[in-house]
Amino acid sequence: MADAASAKFLADEQENDLSPARRNIILFTVVLSATLYSTTILVVSTILPQLQGAMSATADEITWTMTFNILATAVVTPMTGWLVARGGKRQVMLWSVLGFSIATYMCGSANSLEELIFWRVVQGALGAPLTPLTQTVTLDTFPKRQHGAAVGLFGIGVVLGAFLGPVIGGVMAELASWRWAFYIIAPVGLVAFAGLYLALPKDAPSDESTRLDWTGFIFLSTAIACIQLVLSRGQRLDWFDSNEILLEMFLAGLAGYLFVVHSLTAKKPFINLRLLLNRNYALGLVLVFIYGMLNFTPMVVLPSLLREQVGFPDSLIGYVLGSRGFGAMIGFFIAMFIGQKYPRKCMLAGFSALVIAGAWLMTFDLNVSFNELVLNGIVQGLAVGTIWVPLTVATFSTLPASVRPETSAVFHLLRNIGSSFFISLTVTQIVRSTAMNYEHMTELVTPFSRPFEMPWVSGEWNMDDAQSLARLSKEMARQAAMISYLNAFGLYTLVSAAAIPLILLVSKPQGATGKKTI
Repeated sequence: MADAASAKFLADEQENDLSPARRNIILFTVVLSATLYSTTILVVSTILPQLQGAMSATADEITWTMTFNILATAVVTPMTGWLVARGGKRQVMLWSVLGFSIATYMCGSANSLEELIFWRVVQGALGAPLTPLTQTVTLDTFPKRQHGAAVGLFGIGVVLGAFLGPVIGGVMAELASWRWAFYIIAPVGLVAFAGLYLALPKDAPSDESTRLDWTGFIFLSTAIACIQLVLSRGQRLDWFDSNEILLEMFLAGLAGYLFVVHSLTAKKPFINLRLLLNRNYALGLVLVFIYGMLNFTPMVVLPSLLREQVGFPDSLIGYVLGSRGFGAMIGFFIAMFIGQKYPRKCMLAGFSALVIAGAWLMTFDLNVSFNELVLNGIVQGLAVGTIWVPLTVATFSTLPASVRPETSAVFHLLRNIGSSFFISLTVTQIVRSTAMNYEHMTELVTPFSRPFEMPWVSGEWNMDDAQSLARLSKEMARQAAMISYLNAFGLYTLVSAAAIPLILLVSKPQGATGKKTI
C-alpha cells in the first residue's frame, strides 16, 4: 500500500516538471491577469457619472461603455478553444494580456464617446480569452492533489477584482480624473505580461487543423449585436417609428433564424443546440442568463443615482460598490464548502437573498445613508457569490466530460449577454420613466393647486417667483428620477424571484453522476 501511494504521489508530481517557485509565480501572474480583467469591467461603473459629463453624453449613451464591452466579451469567449488549438495557451494568454493592457491605456486617452466605446469593445474582445484560460492554466500548472488550494486562491483573486475595481475607480476619479482609473491599470497589465512571458511554459498548438464554424459564429454575432443596438438606441430613436430599429430587428430575426437552422444541420456547429435536450444544462443556461442580468446591473444604475440625485462623491460611490465585492468574497467561501454538496439549496438561498436585497432597494429614498447602502451591497454580493459555484455544479452535473469545453463557452456567453441586455433594458426604463413621472408632476403645478394656497405647506415654492419655480422644477426632476430608479429596483426584484421556481426543477447531482447523458 505504501509503495502504491508513493508511486501515485510521484506520478502526480511529475505531471509537469515545474518547480514549486515557478508554479507560484505562474499562479500569481494568472490571478493578476484575471483580477485586472474583472477590475476593468467594473471600474467604469463608478466613473459613469463623470464620463457622462466629460463626453457630453446622455444617461443611456454612456452605458454603452459597459454594455458593448460585455457584449464583445460574450461574442469572443466561445472562440477561446479555437484560438488555443491554433496557437497554444501560452501565446493566447500573452497576446490577450498585452493587447488588453494597451486597449486599457487607450480607453484612458479617449477624447470622444465613440472613441471610448471603440476601445472598450477592443478591450473586451482581447480580454475575453482570459476568463476561461486563466483557470485552465491554473489547473495545468499544479498537480491534482493541489487543485483545491490553487483554485481557491484563484477564486479569491478574481473576486478581489470585484472589490478593488469600483474602489480604485472612485478614488482615482476624485483625486485626479476618470482617465487615471484606466491609466493606473495598464502598467499592472504589463507586469502580468512580463511574469507570464518569463514563467509560463511553452506549449504546442493542440491541433492546427481545427476549424471554427465561421458561418454559425457570424450569424450568432450579428443577431446579438443587432438586438443590443435595438435595446441601446431604441429609446432615443422612438423604437419602431425608426427605420434603423426596424432594420436591426429584421437583421436580428434573420440572423437568429439562420443560426438555428445552420446549427441543427451542420456537422460541427459553432454551438451544438442538441445539448439543450439535457434538462439540467438547459435550466442552467436559463439560470445563468438570469444571473448575468442581476450581476452587473446595480453597479451601473447606482452610481448615477448616488452622484446626480443623492450627491455622493466618487470615492464614496466606489466604496458602496466595493462592498458588493466584499460580500461576494464571503459568499464564495460559503459556496466552496456547501455549494457542491447542496447546490439547489445554495442557489435557493442566493436568489432569495437577491429578492431581499431588491425589495430593500425599493424602500430607499433621496436621504438614504451610506451605511445602509453598504449593507445592501454586502447582501447583494453575498448572494451573487453564493450562487455561482452551485449553479456551475448543477449545470454540468449530468453532462459527459467530452462536451464540457463547448458547454462552458455557451454558459459564459449567456451570462455576459444577460448582463448586457438587462443593463440596456434597465437604463431605457429609467430614462423613459423619469420623463413620464416628471410630466405627470408638472400637471399638478398650477395656480389653482391647493398646496400653493397654504404657505406653511408650499414653503419656498410659489407661483410668483421664477427662481422659486426653477427650484421646484429641479426638485420634481429629482423625485421623478428617484421613482424611476425604484421602478428599476422593482424589475430587478421580479427577475430575482423568477429564478426560484426554475431551481426547483433542477435534478440533484447525486441522481446523475455521469450516467445520464444525452
